[in-house]
Amino acid sequence: MAGNSDPLTPRAKLAVTAGKAVAAASRAAGRGSGSVIGGRVALKLDPDLLARLAQNLDVVLVSATNGKTTTTRLIAEALRAAGEVVSNALGANMPAGITSALAGGSEAKFGVIEVDEKYLAGVARDTDPKCIALLNLSRDQLDRAAETRMLAENWREGLAGTKAVVVANCDDPLVVWAASSSPNVIWVAAGQMWKDDAWSCPSCGGVMQRPGDDWFCGECGFRRPTPTWALSGDHVLDPHGSAWPIHLQLPGRANKANAASSAAVAAVFGVPPQVALERMYQVQAVAGRYDVVQFEGRDLRLLLAKNPAGWLETFSLIDPPPAPVILSVNARGADGTDTSWLWDVDYTRLTGHPIFVIGDRKLDLAVRLEVANQHFQVCENLDQAVQLCPPGRIEVIANYTAFQDLRRRVGN
Repeated sequence: MAGNSDPLTPRAKLAVTAGKAVAAASRAAGRGSGSVIGGRVALKLDPDLLARLAQNLDVVLVSATNGKTTTTRLIAEALRAAGEVVSNALGANMPAGITSALAGGSEAKFGVIEVDEKYLAGVARDTDPKCIALLNLSRDQLDRAAETRMLAENWREGLAGTKAVVVANCDDPLVVWAASSSPNVIWVAAGQMWKDDAWSCPSCGGVMQRPGDDWFCGECGFRRPTPTWALSGDHVLDPHGSAWPIHLQLPGRANKANAASSAAVAAVFGVPPQVALERMYQVQAVAGRYDVVQFEGRDLRLLLAKNPAGWLETFSLIDPPPAPVILSVNARGADGTDTSWLWDVDYTRLTGHPIFVIGDRKLDLAVRLEVANQHFQVCENLDQAVQLCPPGRIEVIANYTAFQDLRRRVGN
């Protein structure tokens, strides 16, 4: 539990100071927040620093392919009702970035930490979390990450016997398989729009049956657990059957699902659903996502979508046709260099929208849209695309580095 004794050795304090100095120098040089380089330097000086920094905190880890940055933010907001929170709110979610974030929160009671899927087991070992939230697993960065079944296996092995309370989405068979090795699991019915990574049973490889919202394997009996928390329309149902209204400034069904999981996590720390959900209303945008910005006399709404599951959810929340849509795709290191995932996205959902295509891989995207029978124009840059857009608010959907490029261009 959180206390006030100082867990930091002189070496650890030196590592923290050096990390902060390097991060400040990186920021001054205009190279971003500096959190990753600062964390790397600090961990070089004290390899046990992450464990030391987490020692006095009640830690929540959040991992998933989609929604982890937003859910981390919602949980952090909810837990502030019970004490000070330190969090890697900007999404630097590997050990160096996490170490940097925790180094900045000496007075905090709670650490709410987003963790890259590949690093979850190691970070859980270092931080001894009280709670771990698992939201979904879907294909992403095919050149970098193991395929989803292997990630689920890594989670399952890494979390086996964990003392943490695991809050897991019972609608995602891969998440259920991963969480089932843990002795203390709270199941949340958060829904799953993208199902194409879970047609075979993660337990035996058999074909998954999916009647309605249920799922089970006809061969080995692996099946959807009974949830104690559930998203039901615009409400969260708690374990007592009470329905609590969700009021968010963030759009879409996916964010209601994130709020349901966040309410279940907050309850582990004694924050009641009503209080947790009221606090979540404060969150307007998350690291630029969902922001509406003025650019060239137009309103642009910035939406991040990094993989097929994310694009599917994003298409469900854009303004109806004929709202213009700008799509931007890069394939740099942070995005994954393989763009074959574009073929898994159902672009027919954009029928009726004027579409404008930009980004490093605009021609890959153009070929995909051509096959989907969509009307689009390829543009050189954001400025040209905005000039060509018909009137009305413009929806701008981009993957990771393309999104950062857009934010720089619009001064967000």
